[in-house]
Amino acid sequence: QLVESGGGTAQPGRSLRLSCTDSGTAANRWFRQAPGKEREGVAAFWGVSERYADSVKGRFTISRDARKNIMYLQMSGLKPEDTAIYYCAALCRGQWDSPDCTYWGQGTQVTVS
Repeated sequence: QLVESGGGTAQPGRSLRLSCTDSGTAANRWFRQAPGKEREGVAAFWGVSERYADSVKGRFTISRDARKNIMYLQMSGLKPEDTAIYYCAALCRGQWDSPDCTYWGQGTQVTVS
């Protein structure tokens, strides 16, 4: 079971931190879906490194507190185009940004305006 938190409304240029608490299979990917658009990969743990969408590189950071079973997405320099519902996911297949995942959180809304 995955539970996201930390979404909300922020002004452009500000920061938000999303959390994904997991129980059982560890979450390792973040996705987002804006209205009318497909779900896209934002960040992921990929082997011993991380992967980021080009649109968020240098602004977003994925991390994990293994003791607390929490995965984070630190979002800085937010832009209006970052507005979307953000999801964490676990037990995924394919490339780092593939949405072929077994477990999903309920999503948390991020609005930048």
